[in-house]
Amino acid sequence: MNFSQFLLIIKARYKIILWTFFLVVGVTLALSLILPKSYTATTSLIVNYKGVDPVTGMAMPAQLMPGYMATQVDIISSHAVAVKVVKNLGLTNSPVIQQQYRDESNDLVKIDDWLADLLIKKLDVKPSRESSMLDISYSGADPQFSATIANAFAEAYMEASLYLKVEPSRKAAQYLLSQAKEYREKLETAQVKLSQYQQETGLTSVMENLDVENAKLNQLANQLIMVQAQALDSSARQRNANSAGDASPDIASNPVIQNLKVAITQASSKLAELGNRFGRNHPQYQSAQAELDKLKTQLTIEVTRIGSSVGGSARIYQQNEGMLKAALAAQKQKVLELNRTRDQMSVLQRDVETAQAAYNSVSQRLNQTSIEGKANESDISILNQAIPPSKHSSPKLLLNVILAIFLGGLLGISFALLAEMQNRKVRSMEDIFEMVEIPVLTVIGQHASLKKIKNMPLLQFTSKES
Repeated sequence: MNFSQFLLIIKARYKIILWTFFLVVGVTLALSLILPKSYTATTSLIVNYKGVDPVTGMAMPAQLMPGYMATQVDIISSHAVAVKVVKNLGLTNSPVIQQQYRDESNDLVKIDDWLADLLIKKLDVKPSRESSMLDISYSGADPQFSATIANAFAEAYMEASLYLKVEPSRKAAQYLLSQAKEYREKLETAQVKLSQYQQETGLTSVMENLDVENAKLNQLANQLIMVQAQALDSSARQRNANSAGDASPDIASNPVIQNLKVAITQASSKLAELGNRFGRNHPQYQSAQAELDKLKTQLTIEVTRIGSSVGGSARIYQQNEGMLKAALAAQKQKVLELNRTRDQMSVLQRDVETAQAAYNSVSQRLNQTSIEGKANESDISILNQAIPPSKHSSPKLLLNVILAIFLGGLLGISFALLAEMQNRKVRSMEDIFEMVEIPVLTVIGQHASLKKIKNMPLLQFTSKES
């Protein structure tokens, strides 16, 4: 079928097209005028999304904002919010609604739930693509009622959003409160253990006691070194005194020994002189000899005494060395024991510090969560409240007429083509050739008709003018 055939069919079936067109347009116009008018009221909200977890306090990434807005749309359209709207407005107290509920529902569904489902059907929530705005629209037969319901949904959503934000903080606060009690008990237990250990060991500060004991240990070590040196020196002097006699420096340097030696020298000189003068049997010589022997005897006694004194000093130094060694060993043991005590006390102190840090952390988070749980400020703000619309939103007469004109024309043409297919008629030379596939011999008509069949397989071309 070419375009000329299509136009011929339209021309021949124009009545069907017109009847269909006017019928569709008329019915659409009548329905648009008869159907009850619906008024749509819209409330605009701004969602200030912060994204902070009430338990951990961590901020959520900004990439989750689209999902967050979709969640808010679902919350607004939820049954719980709708039930809150019904309760806030007291819609169930209306006798009309109660009668409608008895007529349309059964006893298995509560009137609040039944009415909430009806409100949700006429509710439309649209989030903005590039901002944090939400539009809550409600359509109803009464403009004032539509505005009231839209604003009621906004208020109920704000209450539900605040509840959803605060309730996790309250539950988290209860959990953190129990944890704070547990950590406080652990802290008190650790402090009691540390206090008991300090009382048992008599320590107040491990480092101070350790410094004192280390100082004593160092002092004893230094004293031992000095005494050992003195003991070695005394032992050497004792051996020298025992072997060298009065030639020993310790003995020779003694003033008594030196005086005795001088006296012996003088007595020897006197004895020699008397021997030369009087002889050995002379009384003076014998007296001088007795005096010299007495001085020598005294010298021997003094040498022995001083040698014994040097040996006594060596023994004293050796005794002091033994005592210092014992004291040093005891001090070392005391320091080692203090080190073990310090290690145990350090463990207890670390337990106290760890418990204190954990308790402080939980207490800080508990205070923050408690404040969040007592918050009464919502993250949602109403930008524009719904007002009763002055014009109905549906039915839209102009749009319906335009669509009816387009649809009526399309249906009319479709019915015309369908009628033509059911009862095919010859309306042009092409129809003859396509239907019976017989060459056209003669065309009786105007010259314009000849132009249309020049390319067809004809045996002869004739016209009235020819």
